[in-house]
Amino acid sequence: MHFADVLKATSHYLLSLPVDMACMTASYILRVLALTLGIAVHTANSAPPGFPASGNGLWYDKPGSNWVTELLPIGNGYIAAMVPGGTSQEVTQLNIESLWSGGPFSDPAYNGGNHQQSEQAAVHQSLLRVRQAIFQSPNGQTGDTGLLAVDAGAYGSYASAGNLITTMNVTGSVSNYFRWLDLDEAVARTSWTQGSQSISRESFCAHPTQSCTQRTFTTSRTTLPAITYAFCPLSLVTDGLPAPSVTCLDSSTLQLTGLVAAPGMAYEILAKVGTVDGSVICTPAAGTDSSKLNATITVINSTESWITWVGGTNFDLDAGDEAHSFSFKGPDPHSSLVQLLSAASKPASALFQAHLDDLKATFSSESFSLTLGQGPSRSDLAQATSDLIDAYQIAYPGTTSGGNLYLENLLFNYGRYLLWSSARGVLPANLQGKWANGYGNPWSADYHVNINLQMNYWPAESTGLDLTKSLFDYMEKNWAPRGAYTAQVLYNISRGWVVHNELNVFGHTGMKAGGPLWANYPEAAAWMMIHVWDHFDYTNDVAWWKSQGWPLLKGVAEFQLDKLIPDLRFNDSTLIVNPCNSPEQSPITEGCSHAMQLIWQLFNAVEKGFAASGDTDTAFLQEVRDKRARMDKGIHIGSWGQLQEWKVDLDSPTDTHRHLSHLIGVYPGYAVSGYTPSIQGPIAANGTKTRYTTQQVIDAATVSLIHRGNGTGPDADSGWEKVWRAAMWAQLDNEDEFYHELTYALYENFAANLFSVYDSSASIFQIDANFGFTGAVMNALIQASDVPTLSAPLTIKLLPALPKQWADGSIRGARVRGSISVDMQWAGGRLAKATLKVDKNARSRAVRVVYQGRQIASFSTSPGSTRSLRV
Repeated sequence: MHFADVLKATSHYLLSLPVDMACMTASYILRVLALTLGIAVHTANSAPPGFPASGNGLWYDKPGSNWVTELLPIGNGYIAAMVPGGTSQEVTQLNIESLWSGGPFSDPAYNGGNHQQSEQAAVHQSLLRVRQAIFQSPNGQTGDTGLLAVDAGAYGSYASAGNLITTMNVTGSVSNYFRWLDLDEAVARTSWTQGSQSISRESFCAHPTQSCTQRTFTTSRTTLPAITYAFCPLSLVTDGLPAPSVTCLDSSTLQLTGLVAAPGMAYEILAKVGTVDGSVICTPAAGTDSSKLNATITVINSTESWITWVGGTNFDLDAGDEAHSFSFKGPDPHSSLVQLLSAASKPASALFQAHLDDLKATFSSESFSLTLGQGPSRSDLAQATSDLIDAYQIAYPGTTSGGNLYLENLLFNYGRYLLWSSARGVLPANLQGKWANGYGNPWSADYHVNINLQMNYWPAESTGLDLTKSLFDYMEKNWAPRGAYTAQVLYNISRGWVVHNELNVFGHTGMKAGGPLWANYPEAAAWMMIHVWDHFDYTNDVAWWKSQGWPLLKGVAEFQLDKLIPDLRFNDSTLIVNPCNSPEQSPITEGCSHAMQLIWQLFNAVEKGFAASGDTDTAFLQEVRDKRARMDKGIHIGSWGQLQEWKVDLDSPTDTHRHLSHLIGVYPGYAVSGYTPSIQGPIAANGTKTRYTTQQVIDAATVSLIHRGNGTGPDADSGWEKVWRAAMWAQLDNEDEFYHELTYALYENFAANLFSVYDSSASIFQIDANFGFTGAVMNALIQASDVPTLSAPLTIKLLPALPKQWADGSIRGARVRGSISVDMQWAGGRLAKATLKVDKNARSRAVRVVYQGRQIASFSTSPGSTRSLRV
């Protein structure tokens, strides 16, 4: 049986079923069609008609069936969807950004994984015992963190909001099938011919109206077949979940209301249908069994039909503090959704135009663009994205083969698109952006804060994406309030706040039980302060810095000031952290290089940002200066020439662990790559003081990076570890190793829909490598690393790690520190010209421009100025 015949039979069968059965059957068919048949609807030799001329898109010649590897994402931050590109049957998977199980919605006693106030004294004694055990241990280790961690309790998970099923009563065989994701217009499209009709469907999510729209139309000047819209709630395909209510709000609007769990968060989706030249009928389902009730909307005799939906929950980020009993509970979402849907009750063409206008203002290639090579070739466009992925080869050092400029450029743009589509709501992009399938998702699709959340935002500042508001609001409103309680009860510290590695949307600030490798990480917020400082350093937004940036930074610094203690093992007069884990690595020890480098950078940011903050607390500033001078800086060269991961020399040359935590000062930090002996030395250890040169420290970091391997080890095979390695090789100006690692990541960890998959099984989607890929590419093209003091010049390095394969290219609108944007062109592997534009609100700053290790310009910036450079 041909694929088209199966689709035809499926459509007729589904139309004959009750809605609840059709829902379950459609989901099943979507999963198995391609696997059982393996037949494409259309064998293509060119991109779809209407595919962007820029080549900036993904296209395929058959529908998607696997959620992780084949469906295509759309979103506006508030809601999101995954689109398979069906014909007679389209099963669009839906997400609402705040829809989480667990938390205080399911357990009133939930307290963010924290100890009770009455336990503070006992917990503190446990902490003191752990510290003492490490100080007295012959090898500086202990095997336990005592009573510090707490069971996760009702931690919960990000959850799907179910599916929207669009069924078309269509007959005839299918031909000329295409589906594609147009990144220039942020829209997923499907087109095909069936019988005598040419039919198209497009789906997009508009940020101005916080809505998503699916539009079906025909270009053959004929009436569309009858179309039926229905919801497939998650409870109908997942056992044990409460049944929602699906009713007709009015004659053209479906209303889905329910609970994500019982008890649990309430959610609602409203979906309104519009049509051209047709009639719309909403039909409530008959019967009394609430678990099988649904409603449908049918459109007949139309030439165009669309459905626009909005969604929300009773989660409230502003209710996550002590004044609201950390309830995170807001009002029922219905009233606000009615208002949103009313504003979005327009023709699909008007909604799409508003979407395009917003796209142009926030994501246009007119403000930022990257071109590798001379643009896509005819052969590039003639191959479906899945075929490009299948044919992709790794580039090895010393060779010019491997890689694919078009695919690499596309994946770079895709990372920007995914961040733009997922970070513009109330909450920041999570482990899966805003796209998650099912009730429970890998690692809860939460916020892991020992590389993953950080990597999500690597491309934000440098590629001109103003997308950090939700991230900073989340830290301010979700982390800081209960994080202050955690600081007091867990660490006996009454200043500032702290969080650990795994966080949900309910202020889970405690140390999550499950082992110290994962949980013993009180430097999570210190790492996130890199993003806070960077935003100010890139934009010089003084008003934001005073109101939000500085309070966040100061609170984290206050906690870290009180967490530093004298090193009673080495007795070298330094201050260290104890206990610590280098993230997800054993042992539990003291003075982890990762922690010390981060805290040193944090204190530098305090000093650099103090004057602009308007803060008059000079005693705090002096304390930062004093303790920074006394603290161990996390820079020690070990017995086999490596940069030590711990203050005690415990590194193994065969350790290929996925994390590169002790090299954070290479990238995204600067404590290693910008090592300054006069500021960071001499190094005290074992009663002696050693002076390292900058080159010695960089050489040691290089030794560690080599021995850490290529991101394939016994512990993991994920994409994020490979793109992190690529970014570090770029920081070390090694274009061969950068490109090898980048292409290895693309070869190994990116699926047909360009989602980053966790390992070779391709069963887990984890979005961080999508963002990290974009960030790593930027780091190979332009670097402007942070510096310890504002008196140090800002060094802008142009094309520091340009691969031979990227011999020609250009970039426009790249941003660096100092409120500077960079336009640049190169040809034949050499820089042709560059233009530096200083924003009108920039502060004056000394700048050096370096190309191929040679300074080609030196000047002090002035607001609104432009400088053109030629080599």
